[in-house]
Amino acid sequence: MAKPKTSYEETRKQRMEENRKRMEALNLPKLAQAFRTSSSPKPSPMKRQKPRKVEKQIVEVRRSARVARQPTPVYREVEVKIPRSYGRISKHRDLSNRVYASEYARAEATEKAEELESGLGSDYPTFVKPMLQSHVTGGFWLGLPLPFCRKYLPKRDAAVMLVDEEGEEYPTVYLGNKNGLSGGWRGFSIAHELVDGDALVFQLIRPTTFKVYIIRVESS
Repeated sequence: MAKPKTSYEETRKQRMEENRKRMEALNLPKLAQAFRTSSSPKPSPMKRQKPRKVEKQIVEVRRSARVARQPTPVYREVEVKIPRSYGRISKHRDLSNRVYASEYARAEATEKAEELESGLGSDYPTFVKPMLQSHVTGGFWLGLPLPFCRKYLPKRDAAVMLVDEEGEEYPTVYLGNKNGLSGGWRGFSIAHELVDGDALVFQLIRPTTFKVYIIRVESS
């Protein structure tokens, strides 16, 4: 039994040797090695990113059609007239202790103002405004007749100029939603030493300019 086994192994070894010689004759071992080497993946080198080029250009800023049609704004300095000093005190009227005017004196001043108003004619709108303490002291707020404001004055806030009988101008602020004079009216009142009972005639000589005539109340 041992002899056949030896014969089989010898036959197998002999065949393996013959196959090896044939492969060497055909150069197969070297081809297989070369094939394995070429088949293995090679790491690809990292690609260097080229820096992006930023090109700077001077371009014209686009404007909307509505703005483009408007002229370019021009800024310039303007002269602003500052009202004269309000510190002068009348030698004929004592303003240190203001009191309420009597009803008779108030009515008399108002009547004189209405006479003056009638003499101005109808070329320009007018109204008479008797002075109260709230107009000439404290808050210095002057409400104007509502029908007159609705008919002749701006609907919004506006600058209104007051011109006295000497031609002096006093800028004020008209509040359209409150129908009265606020900023600047205090200066006019102090400069003209207005007191309770005085009656003023307002004549609208331009859309936002009043000529103001003052009728003084008689002191009791």
